[in-house]
Amino acid sequence: MPTLTIYDVIKRSGRSLGFSEASMAKVDAVWAGNTRSLELAAAAGVPMGFGTDVARCPEFQSEEFALRGAVLPAADVIRSATTIGAEILRLPGRLGVIAPGAFADLLAVDGNPLEDLKLLAGQGENLSLIVANGTVMKNRLSA
Repeated sequence: MPTLTIYDVIKRSGRSLGFSEASMAKVDAVWAGNTRSLELAAAAGVPMGFGTDVARCPEFQSEEFALRGAVLPAADVIRSATTIGAEILRLPGRLGVIAPGAFADLLAVDGNPLEDLKLLAGQGENLSLIVANGTVMKNRLSA
């Protein structure tokens, strides 16, 4: 479950949050290693789930899509949050798919995330429809 977001947030805001220069240098080293590890894992066929380590800062969670997309194909990044995530949780056929008996989570994106993963960032601003567990949470499609 690789994560880039937490390091990106620290790279952008660490100094203003009081991180020392030594800590910032460590973040730079980890950042380079993390992006390389994504390349190596993908080349070896390692399934990678989707996570961010920023649970207390939800405004940053969806940035992980674009950060990974700078290293991996968009389709692989989306699969990491859907079908691969379902496999990791041992819920294939229930999560990450549109199928009878699945949990019925669904998004309608304003644009093509395969061409621009940034459409999945921004706290849902580019999502016309959000359905979670069969319940419509947001619907701009009928507007």
